[in-house]
Amino acid sequence: MAAQSVAVQLLLLQVVVVAAVVLVGGALALADARGDQRREAETATLLVAHTVATTPEVVDAVAAPDPTAVLQPYALAVQQQTGTDFVVIMTTDGRRWTHPDPTQIGLTFRGTIAGAQQGRDVTEEYVGTLGPSVRSVVPVRSGGRVVALVGVGITTDRLSRSFWPNLVPIGLAALAVLAVGTAGAGLVSRRVRRQTGGLPERDLSRMLDYHDAVLHSVREGIVLVGLDHRVRLVNDEARRLLGADPPVGEPVGPELPQALAATMASPRDVRDEWHLVGDRILVVNHTTARWRGRALGTVTTLRDRTELQAATRELDSVRSLADALHAQVHESGNRMHTVVSLMELGRTDEAIGFATGELDRGGRLDAQILEHVGDPVVAALLLGLTAKASERGVTLRLAPASSVGAHELDDHDLLTLVGNLVDNAVDAAATRGPEGRTPEVTVDLTTAGRALRLVVEDSGPGVAPADRERIVRRGWSTKSTDSVAGRGLGLALVLQTVRRLGGTLDIDASALGGARFTVSVGGGR
Repeated sequence: MAAQSVAVQLLLLQVVVVAAVVLVGGALALADARGDQRREAETATLLVAHTVATTPEVVDAVAAPDPTAVLQPYALAVQQQTGTDFVVIMTTDGRRWTHPDPTQIGLTFRGTIAGAQQGRDVTEEYVGTLGPSVRSVVPVRSGGRVVALVGVGITTDRLSRSFWPNLVPIGLAALAVLAVGTAGAGLVSRRVRRQTGGLPERDLSRMLDYHDAVLHSVREGIVLVGLDHRVRLVNDEARRLLGADPPVGEPVGPELPQALAATMASPRDVRDEWHLVGDRILVVNHTTARWRGRALGTVTTLRDRTELQAATRELDSVRSLADALHAQVHESGNRMHTVVSLMELGRTDEAIGFATGELDRGGRLDAQILEHVGDPVVAALLLGLTAKASERGVTLRLAPASSVGAHELDDHDLLTLVGNLVDNAVDAAATRGPEGRTPEVTVDLTTAGRALRLVVEDSGPGVAPADRERIVRRGWSTKSTDSVAGRGLGLALVLQTVRRLGGTLDIDASALGGARFTVSVGGGR
């Protein structure tokens, strides 16, 4: 048998509950109606009994030689007029003077009369000669003493016959409530069916289990934000990558970087946008989450690209160095051909002068770098950047005061600072330098222990004072807008590294005509 959907189960459950409520309510209504009827019968019999007991002719007839002759016709008339089943007038010891059945006259009354003998009213349900009845017995007083008793009763058969007609409105009301409840249950079931897709409970439970398992096992961070800009879901990987735990149900933002929080709260779609969060480089994708055409909020996925970005930058450096070496090989080949040609022409002295001049120009900067930079990693980076700058027509100079000896700084941090600043400076000098200005970049680098001072100047267009605050934000770049994804991370990475090391980054104008970036860490200020 196919499993029933949650909507059908809910409908059946609601119908059963409504039916049970209607049945219980109907039973309580019937019980209440029977109670009301019995109380009305008690009130009616007590009222009739008091009326008879206070009638003067009854009081006078009690003292007559033959009370039955006077009281029997009277009692029958009262019984007929009031709709009661019996009106019994009796002696104080319970011997009847009247009764609907004349054969019972003179016999003892069946019921409780002790209270009435003492002057109190008695009301009870008792089985008498006419069957079960609701009856009231009251005293007849004359001269301040009890001289007789009056009993008035209505049989339960009469009460039952008059009660059953009351079932019709109660039954109709119960049916109306049942119909309304069933209709309401049907509407709720229909809504639940739409929201659950008509899936059975087992499938929904399995789906939730899979949903939870996937969210906690995927290697991408996932953050769901509702239309009210409040966080609705954060998986474990997102908490790890963000280094924070955005509280579910609270507005997105306070514990996240401003740029990332703005992206998460934005309705626009974002594809492969790079963000800096702590020490991590995250690739962010952001889109609107929809269900059957209805927007539910936004979903943001986070991927860690820190290590990949570092490897990419190292690969770019190696590629740049390889391209530069390839260009130098080509250039050296041309120079060699020139030297050989001069020698074949017999112009040996000119060939020797040309060759030694080229060697002197090519090795002067390399020797300077190797002399002042003792760290082989930094030296290799500067040599590669020098070759790259030369290929682009930019002269890269190392300040004579530069000194990179033994230090305690992490090579990765040094590569981040030097590589990004020099690379950006070369770009600025090569692509944005004013006409007539020689494209050049100078680097002044000094390290000692955990102290660092790095000054990079270029001959580019410089940085306007208004741009110096936003130049280090993610996305600002010296490159053209059609560059690769991750554009603008370089300067932001520099600022991130400087802040982590407890240093400062200053930006001002350079004597070369462009910008000057000064990084100071520790005692290197």
